[in-house]
Amino acid sequence: QETRLTTTGQKDFSFAMQERNVISDGGPQKTDSTKRTRAIGYWSPDSKYFVQTVTDQRPIKDLWVINSIAEPRPTLETYKYQLPGEPGATTHLYVFEPAAQQQKLIKTEAFKDQTLSLISGKSGRRDWSQMASENTWQGDKNRFYLSRMSRDMKRYDLCSYTFGDDSIVPVIQERLNTYIDTRPVAVTSDGNDLILWSERDGWAHLYRYDKNGNMKNRITKGAWHVDQIAAIDEAAKVIYFMANGKEADDTTPYYEHMYRVNFDGSGLQLLTPGDYFHLCHIDNKKQYIVDNYSRVNTVPEICLYDTNGKKVMHLETADMSSLFNLGYQFPEPFQAKAADGITDLYGIIYKPFDFDSTKVYPVINYVYPGPQQEGTYFRYIQMNPRTDRLAQAGFIVVACGHRGGHPSRSKWYHNYGYNNLRDYPMADHKAVIEQLCTQRSYMDVNKVGIHGHSGGGFMSTAAVLLYPDFFKVAVSCAGNHDNNIYNRGWSERHHGVTEKTNDQGETIFDIKVPVNQELAANLKGHLLLIHGDVDNNVHPANSTRVVNELIKAGKRFDMLYIPGKQHHFDDYNEYFYWKMVDYFSEHLKGESEKSIDIKGLQLGNWFQGYQD
Repeated sequence: QETRLTTTGQKDFSFAMQERNVISDGGPQKTDSTKRTRAIGYWSPDSKYFVQTVTDQRPIKDLWVINSIAEPRPTLETYKYQLPGEPGATTHLYVFEPAAQQQKLIKTEAFKDQTLSLISGKSGRRDWSQMASENTWQGDKNRFYLSRMSRDMKRYDLCSYTFGDDSIVPVIQERLNTYIDTRPVAVTSDGNDLILWSERDGWAHLYRYDKNGNMKNRITKGAWHVDQIAAIDEAAKVIYFMANGKEADDTTPYYEHMYRVNFDGSGLQLLTPGDYFHLCHIDNKKQYIVDNYSRVNTVPEICLYDTNGKKVMHLETADMSSLFNLGYQFPEPFQAKAADGITDLYGIIYKPFDFDSTKVYPVINYVYPGPQQEGTYFRYIQMNPRTDRLAQAGFIVVACGHRGGHPSRSKWYHNYGYNNLRDYPMADHKAVIEQLCTQRSYMDVNKVGIHGHSGGGFMSTAAVLLYPDFFKVAVSCAGNHDNNIYNRGWSERHHGVTEKTNDQGETIFDIKVPVNQELAANLKGHLLLIHGDVDNNVHPANSTRVVNELIKAGKRFDMLYIPGKQHHFDDYNEYFYWKMVDYFSEHLKGESEKSIDIKGLQLGNWFQGYQD
């Protein structure tokens, strides 16, 4: 039997999913507004109540892209998109009692434009409680937990709500001078233990609290990084988690391993040893671990361990014989110093499979600034058109980290670029390439190009404008060149936003991010900008603003819009790949392809390029 519980929903302020085009770091998460879909709520363990957050997105303005190749006429896509500093959404918390057809609005506000996140069985427990289902809240039948984050992300509260109260209550409070990263809080089924992930001492670790927010004990500590909880055995009071940077024998701090530790912090044990990146999965009964381990320069293998760390059996070694028969060569990991001469950086060199150490090759730096990740993969992955495959056109391709990059190192390393969302990575990449060219005679320091997509598109353009005498050529794809018109969540988080009071006594948010177009007059080399013309994540205006300033500065440059494509180019990857190869070949090797047809091009199957 169907019962209507609410009547107040309206456009952009609705209980239903289809009205909630939430903007994330990946852009708008669009749903089909013509379909009736479920609301996002979480049930109490006894199914008498459920709780839901409802976001009022009416203050957020619209943004648009036009699909020029739509038939029979161009179409307009309209979507909610909040820019940095603009008024934000307001989230409300409701508790429902379906049997009584009642609802209650709970008081939650502590910060202007705060974010509320319910802690559910799906996000917090995963598979480690037999009692919780995906749609069950964390807590007991009369109490649940949720998180509250300020807009500047420097203030975080883990809160609880108890039935009968009018307001939520802060249980654990975090305060930092840069943005606070979080992981799902783990709550045991009896609610007596809260396991919190925190970077409060400069490294990511686990802390144990009681249900009222009193810290029982610290669980992990040291100059290493806990990435996430993998499972919890409540009966044995054991936590299984992934971490990196702890093992002195690892050749890079990015290799993840699985560990176990008791709730009280005792019994810390490495479960998946070896100088590799370990992708691990643990079964629901916490008896076995499947460990898929590799490095960028090894054949992947899989082993089975028990949860005491005993190796049960070797399961499989990947068969890469066909790949090797075709001439495949592993890339080369390396270590270098940052521009400060102190900080260790780690990266990968990709070479042509017919590499000849007596030759001298142009260098291309593949980049991604993060700060949520770096443009490097330290486990084995299949060939990529931006790295391995690009090298096959006769280049040495270098990918490496930088200060202000990967979060799996110290909080200082991760937040190095805070308040400077443009300039922070480039000096390190320049310094690394200079070191490599000094050490390796086959790398030509006078012929250096740079390439990236999205943040890497932004970074590669910034590099060729900030260091025009070093980076001679850039191919920049889908770049967020102007982070003042990129989504609020990304720019305010990584650059920082200032909370102020205006003359009317209202709280406002101020942010100004340095942009690529203000450097346009610095261009000396060759720049190719590529963008999908219906990109609803990084709006095409980002590239158009750079184009506008390059024209004003009287600079020659190249531009490719890919019609009908969003942030990723999908079946245009082959065209993009050959366009990139032609551009780097012409300007770094002096080899210009003049034929009109791109030989072997097969749109819709960019893997065909591997076979070719």
